[in-house]
Amino acid sequence: QVQLVESGGGSVQAGGSLRVSCAASGYTSTRSWMGWFRQAPEKEREGVAAIYIDGGSLVYADSVKGRFTISQDNAKNTLHLYMNSLQPEDTAMYYCAAGYRLGKGGPLSKDAFLYWGQGTQVTVSS
Repeated sequence: QVQLVESGGGSVQAGGSLRVSCAASGYTSTRSWMGWFRQAPEKEREGVAAIYIDGGSLVYADSVKGRFTISQDNAKNTLHLYMNSLQPEDTAMYYCAAGYRLGKGGPLSKDAFLYWGQGTQVTVSS
């Protein structure tokens, strides 16, 4: 059974930094995309960043380029998202995603992923 468990969210002031992590179990992520998404209240879930596991490819949403960094820790089967220069508009529930499917809009599309974690809240105050 695939399980994705996010951790590391919290509250921070604008300009601050946070790291969120996703521990994956029951799933072999080699040579496939995994991603981070976020959803603010009354907004659509949007892709933030994705990484092609063991392949080195990275993609970022324009809104986070230069501020967020996605990385993998194969030894611990863990995905990280380092978030710097956080702004109030980054406030959202952040979700880890796995189980990528081709032809569903690419690695920043929520329709491309089968498996989701429960989310971790990130709140940025001004």
